[in-house]
Amino acid sequence: MTDLDLIAKQLAFIETMVFDLRRLADPGRIAADIREERFVAHTLQMAAQAALDVASHLVSDERLGEPQTNREMFALLERAGWIDAALSARMQAMASFRNLVAHGYAKVDPEILRDIVIHRLDDLIDFTVAIRRRMAS
Repeated sequence: MTDLDLIAKQLAFIETMVFDLRRLADPGRIAADIREERFVAHTLQMAAQAALDVASHLVSDERLGEPQTNREMFALLERAGWIDAALSARMQAMASFRNLVAHGYAKVDPEILRDIVIHRLDDLIDFTVAIRRRMAS
């Protein structure tokens, strides 16, 4: 059974991370300031991980399938009608970003961090809205 309280806490955490990024991040300093770069990268990583935790919980509890990758969890949510195709694609990209930061596959390009802070934070908020909407129906 889906733990609605757990999901609500994770969604609130995502919103807090986005709020912190909007309030504290300085996109213009990311390329020149290692502290700024690390703050942005790791705050985004935590938000993306929380979204993955929500997705994993829903996929498991709703028995939506057996995902082979983090990206696939969002595809399964899409297939089950939890999120739309456009949001699924954006969240799959966020999962890939999280893997890059978490596993250190390569240095994250500061321009990617800057772009996410300026243009992609709403993807995380859209995810929280979509999940809450579906849970309420």
